[in-house]
Amino acid sequence: MKIAVVGSNMIDLITYIDRMPKEGETLEALDFKMGFGGKGANQAVAASKFESDVMMVSKVGDDLLGVNTIKNLKECGINTDFVTIQKNKASGVAPIFVDKSSKNSILIIKGANKNLSTTDIDAASEQLKKCSLIVMQLEINLETVYYTIDFANKNHIPILLNPAPCLPNLDLNYICKCDFFAPNESELGILTNKQVSTVDEVKEAAHYIADKGVKNVIVTMGSKGVLWINNNKECFVEAHKVKAIDTTGAGDSFIGCFAHFYVTTKDILLSLKKATAFAAISVTRYGTQSSYPTRDELESFVKKYN
Repeated sequence: MKIAVVGSNMIDLITYIDRMPKEGETLEALDFKMGFGGKGANQAVAASKFESDVMMVSKVGDDLLGVNTIKNLKECGINTDFVTIQKNKASGVAPIFVDKSSKNSILIIKGANKNLSTTDIDAASEQLKKCSLIVMQLEINLETVYYTIDFANKNHIPILLNPAPCLPNLDLNYICKCDFFAPNESELGILTNKQVSTVDEVKEAAHYIADKGVKNVIVTMGSKGVLWINNNKECFVEAHKVKAIDTTGAGDSFIGCFAHFYVTTKDILLSLKKATAFAAISVTRYGTQSSYPTRDELESFVKKYN
Protein backbone atom coordinates (compact mmCIF):
# COMPACT_ATOMS: atom_id res chain seq x y z
CA MET A 1 0.00 0.00 0.00
CA LYS A 2 1.49 3.33 -1.08
CA ILE A 3 0.65 6.83 0.18
CA ALA A 4 1.35 9.95 -1.86
CA VAL A 5 1.64 13.35 -0.23
CA VAL A 6 1.27 16.18 -2.72
CA GLY A 7 2.16 19.38 -0.94
CA SER A 8 4.54 21.63 0.87
CA ASN A 9 7.80 21.54 2.73
CA MET A 10 9.15 24.29 4.97
CA ILE A 11 11.97 25.01 7.36
CA ASP A 12 10.40 25.79 10.74
CA LEU A 13 11.88 28.72 12.68
CA ILE A 14 10.36 28.20 16.12
CA THR A 15 10.61 30.90 18.80
CA TYR A 16 9.35 30.13 22.31
CA ILE A 17 7.96 33.23 24.05
CA ASP A 18 6.15 34.43 27.15
CA ARG A 19 3.98 36.65 24.96
CA MET A 20 4.05 38.45 21.63
CA PRO A 21 5.64 41.92 21.78
CA LYS A 22 3.47 44.97 21.35
CA GLU A 23 4.03 47.39 18.50
CA GLY A 24 7.45 49.02 18.91
CA GLU A 25 8.38 46.73 21.81
CA THR A 26 11.41 44.43 22.00
CA LEU A 27 11.26 41.34 24.18
CA GLU A 28 13.76 38.60 24.92
CA ALA A 29 12.48 35.18 23.81
CA LEU A 30 12.85 32.05 25.92
CA ASP A 31 14.35 29.77 23.26
CA PHE A 32 14.68 29.13 19.53
CA LYS A 33 14.76 25.94 17.48
CA MET A 34 15.02 25.30 13.75
CA GLY A 35 13.75 22.14 12.13
CA PHE A 36 12.13 20.53 9.13
CA GLY A 37 8.44 21.25 8.60
CA GLY A 38 5.75 22.18 6.11
CA LYS A 39 2.35 20.55 6.29
CA GLY A 40 2.98 18.17 3.42
CA ALA A 41 6.40 17.06 4.62
CA ASN A 42 5.15 16.72 8.20
CA GLN A 43 2.33 14.44 7.10
CA ALA A 44 4.67 12.36 4.96
CA VAL A 45 7.13 11.97 7.84
CA ALA A 46 4.35 11.00 10.26
CA ALA A 47 3.17 8.24 7.90
CA SER A 48 6.75 7.07 7.38
CA LYS A 49 7.15 6.48 11.13
CA PHE A 50 5.20 3.27 10.54
CA GLU A 51 7.32 2.27 7.54
CA SER A 52 4.52 3.06 5.11
CA ASP A 53 5.54 3.28 1.47
CA VAL A 54 5.38 7.07 1.13
CA MET A 55 6.17 9.22 -1.89
CA MET A 56 6.13 12.99 -1.96
CA VAL A 57 5.47 15.46 -4.76
CA SER A 58 6.90 18.83 -3.76
CA LYS A 59 9.25 21.71 -4.66
CA VAL A 60 12.30 23.08 -2.85
CA GLY A 61 14.49 26.07 -3.61
CA ASP A 62 18.03 25.91 -4.98
CA ASP A 63 19.53 26.74 -1.61
CA LEU A 64 21.04 24.89 1.35
CA LEU A 65 17.60 24.58 2.97
CA GLY A 66 16.26 22.75 -0.07
CA VAL A 67 19.21 20.35 -0.23
CA ASN A 68 18.80 19.49 3.44
CA THR A 69 15.03 19.11 3.13
CA ILE A 70 15.46 16.44 0.44
CA LYS A 71 18.16 14.76 2.56
CA ASN A 72 15.84 14.70 5.58
CA LEU A 73 12.96 13.20 3.59
CA LYS A 74 15.23 10.47 2.25
CA GLU A 75 16.52 9.71 5.74
CA CYS A 76 12.89 9.32 6.85
CA GLY A 77 12.39 6.68 4.16
CA ILE A 78 10.30 8.85 1.85
CA ASN A 79 10.57 8.55 -1.94
CA THR A 80 11.81 11.93 -3.21
CA ASP A 81 11.93 11.18 -6.93
CA PHE A 82 9.33 13.90 -7.47
CA VAL A 83 10.65 16.47 -4.99
CA THR A 84 12.26 18.84 -7.47
CA ILE A 85 14.50 21.87 -7.13
CA GLN A 86 13.22 25.23 -8.40
CA LYS A 87 16.08 27.33 -9.76
CA ASN A 88 16.49 30.92 -8.56
CA LYS A 89 13.89 30.43 -5.84
CA ALA A 90 14.23 30.20 -2.07
CA SER A 91 12.85 27.29 -0.11
CA GLY A 92 9.74 27.82 2.00
CA VAL A 93 10.11 28.89 5.62
CA ALA A 94 7.70 29.16 8.54
CA PRO A 95 8.41 31.52 11.47
CA ILE A 96 6.47 30.04 14.42
CA PHE A 97 5.83 31.58 17.83
CA VAL A 98 4.89 29.31 20.73
CA ASP A 99 3.70 30.83 24.02
CA LYS A 100 3.82 29.38 27.54
CA SER A 101 0.37 27.81 27.16
CA SER A 102 1.70 25.85 24.13
CA LYS A 103 -0.46 27.80 21.66
CA ASN A 104 1.24 28.79 18.43
CA SER A 105 1.06 31.54 15.83
CA ILE A 106 2.52 30.79 12.40
CA LEU A 107 3.55 32.75 9.33
CA ILE A 108 4.43 30.97 6.10
CA ILE A 109 6.59 32.13 3.22
CA LYS A 110 5.83 29.58 0.49
CA GLY A 111 8.97 30.12 -1.56
CA ALA A 112 9.43 27.29 -4.07
CA ASN A 113 6.18 25.67 -2.90
CA LYS A 114 4.37 28.28 -5.00
CA ASN A 115 5.84 26.70 -8.11
CA LEU A 116 4.46 23.21 -7.59
CA SER A 117 2.30 22.97 -10.70
CA THR A 118 0.06 20.70 -12.72
CA THR A 119 3.07 19.65 -14.81
CA ASP A 120 4.64 18.22 -11.64
CA ILE A 121 1.52 16.10 -11.13
CA ASP A 122 1.73 14.92 -14.73
CA ALA A 123 5.39 14.00 -14.27
CA ALA A 124 4.52 11.86 -11.23
CA SER A 125 1.28 10.47 -12.67
CA GLU A 126 2.41 6.87 -13.28
CA GLN A 127 3.60 6.52 -9.68
CA LEU A 128 0.56 8.33 -8.30
CA LYS A 129 -1.68 5.80 -10.05
CA LYS A 130 -0.12 3.08 -7.89
CA CYS A 131 -1.12 4.82 -4.65
CA SER A 132 -3.87 3.78 -2.26
CA LEU A 133 -4.35 7.33 -0.96
CA ILE A 134 -3.31 10.85 -1.96
CA VAL A 135 -2.97 13.38 0.87
CA MET A 136 -3.09 17.14 0.22
CA GLN A 137 -3.06 20.49 2.04
CA LEU A 138 -3.31 24.14 0.93
CA GLU A 139 0.25 25.45 1.17
CA ILE A 140 0.57 25.08 -2.62
CA ASN A 141 -1.34 26.69 -5.50
CA LEU A 142 -5.06 25.99 -5.44
CA GLU A 143 -5.00 25.20 -9.17
CA THR A 144 -2.60 22.33 -8.45
CA VAL A 145 -4.82 21.09 -5.61
CA TYR A 146 -7.90 21.02 -7.86
CA TYR A 147 -5.97 19.37 -10.70
CA THR A 148 -4.74 16.63 -8.36
CA ILE A 149 -8.26 16.00 -7.03
CA ASP A 150 -9.53 15.61 -10.59
CA PHE A 151 -6.62 13.29 -11.38
CA ALA A 152 -7.37 11.16 -8.32
CA ASN A 153 -11.07 10.94 -9.18
CA LYS A 154 -10.32 9.96 -12.79
CA ASN A 155 -8.00 7.19 -11.60
CA HIS A 156 -10.20 6.04 -8.69
CA ILE A 157 -7.65 6.96 -6.03
CA PRO A 158 -9.04 8.01 -2.61
CA ILE A 159 -8.02 11.52 -1.60
CA LEU A 160 -7.71 13.23 1.78
CA LEU A 161 -7.74 17.03 1.82
CA ASN A 162 -6.56 18.91 4.88
CA PRO A 163 -7.68 22.53 4.21
CA ALA A 164 -4.79 24.22 5.95
CA PRO A 165 -4.06 27.04 5.89
CA CYS A 166 -7.73 27.70 5.26
CA LEU A 167 -8.87 29.53 2.12
CA PRO A 168 -12.41 30.99 2.39
CA ASN A 169 -12.85 30.66 -1.39
CA LEU A 170 -12.22 26.89 -1.39
CA ASP A 171 -14.62 25.40 -3.94
CA LEU A 172 -17.23 23.18 -2.25
CA ASN A 173 -17.56 21.16 -5.45
CA TYR A 174 -13.94 20.05 -5.05
CA ILE A 175 -14.41 19.36 -1.34
CA CYS A 176 -17.21 16.99 -2.30
CA LYS A 177 -14.85 15.12 -4.64
CA CYS A 178 -12.63 14.15 -1.69
CA ASP A 179 -13.06 10.90 0.24
CA PHE A 180 -11.88 12.60 3.43
CA PHE A 181 -12.12 16.29 4.29
CA ALA A 182 -10.17 17.03 7.47
CA PRO A 183 -10.24 20.61 8.81
CA ASN A 184 -9.63 21.70 12.38
CA GLU A 185 -12.43 23.57 14.11
CA SER A 186 -11.19 27.05 13.20
CA GLU A 187 -10.84 26.08 9.53
CA LEU A 188 -14.33 24.60 9.63
CA GLY A 189 -15.66 27.87 11.05
CA ILE A 190 -14.06 29.91 8.28
CA LEU A 191 -15.41 27.63 5.54
CA THR A 192 -18.96 27.49 6.89
CA ASN A 193 -19.13 30.97 8.43
CA LYS A 194 -20.51 29.35 11.57
CA GLN A 195 -19.60 29.50 15.26
CA VAL A 196 -17.38 26.59 16.36
CA SER A 197 -16.54 27.43 19.97
CA THR A 198 -18.32 24.37 21.43
CA VAL A 199 -18.52 20.72 20.42
CA ASP A 200 -22.20 21.13 19.58
CA GLU A 201 -21.42 24.08 17.31
CA VAL A 202 -18.66 22.08 15.63
CA LYS A 203 -21.12 19.24 15.02
CA GLU A 204 -23.62 21.63 13.45
CA ALA A 205 -20.98 23.11 11.14
CA ALA A 206 -19.61 19.67 10.23
CA HIS A 207 -23.09 18.40 9.36
CA TYR A 208 -23.54 21.46 7.16
CA ILE A 209 -20.50 20.35 5.13
CA ALA A 210 -21.47 16.67 5.18
CA ASP A 211 -25.00 17.45 4.01
CA LYS A 212 -23.52 19.08 0.90
CA GLY A 213 -22.24 15.67 -0.17
CA VAL A 214 -18.80 15.26 1.44
CA LYS A 215 -18.18 11.55 2.04
CA ASN A 216 -16.28 11.82 5.34
CA VAL A 217 -15.77 14.95 7.43
CA ILE A 218 -13.09 14.65 10.12
CA VAL A 219 -12.75 17.67 12.43
CA THR A 220 -9.77 17.86 14.77
CA MET A 221 -10.41 19.91 17.89
CA GLY A 222 -7.16 19.69 19.83
CA SER A 223 -7.73 18.82 23.47
CA LYS A 224 -11.49 18.43 22.86
CA GLY A 225 -11.08 15.43 20.58
CA VAL A 226 -11.98 14.46 17.01
CA LEU A 227 -15.35 14.38 15.27
CA TRP A 228 -16.09 12.08 12.32
CA ILE A 229 -19.26 12.45 10.27
CA ASN A 230 -20.40 10.69 7.12
CA ASN A 231 -23.83 10.23 5.55
CA ASN A 232 -25.03 7.73 8.15
CA LYS A 233 -22.71 8.03 11.12
CA GLU A 234 -21.51 10.52 13.74
CA CYS A 235 -18.62 9.47 15.93
CA PHE A 236 -16.62 11.38 18.55
CA VAL A 237 -13.14 10.31 19.67
CA GLU A 238 -12.00 11.84 22.93
CA ALA A 239 -8.54 13.36 23.16
CA HIS A 240 -5.97 11.95 25.57
CA LYS A 241 -5.27 14.09 28.61
CA VAL A 242 -1.63 15.12 28.36
CA LYS A 243 0.51 18.09 29.37
CA ALA A 244 1.04 19.97 26.11
CA ILE A 245 4.21 22.04 25.69
CA ASP A 246 4.24 22.62 21.91
CA THR A 247 1.29 21.97 19.57
CA THR A 248 3.23 22.83 16.39
CA GLY A 249 2.64 20.16 13.75
CA ALA A 250 0.16 18.18 15.85
CA GLY A 251 -2.56 18.38 13.21
CA ASP A 252 -0.11 17.16 10.57
CA SER A 253 0.97 14.27 12.78
CA PHE A 254 -2.70 13.27 13.07
CA ILE A 255 -3.21 13.31 9.29
CA GLY A 256 -0.06 11.30 8.53
CA CYS A 257 -0.79 8.67 11.16
CA PHE A 258 -4.42 8.39 10.04
CA ALA A 259 -3.28 7.93 6.43
CA HIS A 260 -1.04 5.01 7.36
CA PHE A 261 -3.63 3.14 9.39
CA TYR A 262 -6.40 3.80 6.90
CA VAL A 263 -4.51 2.38 3.90
CA THR A 264 -3.38 -0.65 5.89
CA THR A 265 -6.68 -1.47 7.67
CA LYS A 266 -9.49 0.47 5.90
CA ASP A 267 -10.89 0.87 9.44
CA ILE A 268 -11.66 4.59 9.82
CA LEU A 269 -12.49 4.51 13.53
CA LEU A 270 -9.36 2.55 14.41
CA SER A 271 -7.31 4.97 12.31
CA LEU A 272 -8.83 7.95 14.11
CA LYS A 273 -8.01 6.47 17.51
CA LYS A 274 -4.42 5.73 16.55
CA ALA A 275 -3.99 9.20 15.06
CA THR A 276 -5.46 10.87 18.15
CA ALA A 277 -2.95 9.08 20.35
CA PHE A 278 -0.08 9.87 17.98
CA ALA A 279 -0.91 13.59 18.02
CA ALA A 280 -1.26 13.54 21.82
CA ILE A 281 2.31 12.29 22.19
CA SER A 282 3.61 14.90 19.74
CA VAL A 283 2.33 17.87 21.79
CA THR A 284 4.28 16.71 24.84
CA ARG A 285 7.54 17.35 22.97
CA TYR A 286 9.21 20.36 21.41
CA GLY A 287 9.42 20.82 17.66
CA THR A 288 7.48 19.52 14.70
CA GLN A 289 8.76 16.38 12.94
CA SER A 290 11.20 15.87 15.79
CA SER A 291 8.25 15.46 18.18
CA TYR A 292 6.68 12.54 16.31
CA PRO A 293 6.83 9.22 18.18
CA THR A 294 7.96 5.84 16.87
CA ARG A 295 5.60 2.91 16.30
CA ASP A 296 6.71 1.34 19.59
CA GLU A 297 6.17 4.58 21.51
CA LEU A 298 2.66 4.85 20.07
CA GLU A 299 1.75 1.27 21.00
CA SER A 300 3.09 1.72 24.54
CA PHE A 301 1.09 4.92 24.92
CA VAL A 302 -2.11 3.28 23.63
CA LYS A 303 -1.71 0.33 26.04
CA LYS A 304 -1.20 2.73 28.93
CA TYR A 305 -4.48 4.55 28.21
CA ASN A 306 -6.59 1.47 27.45
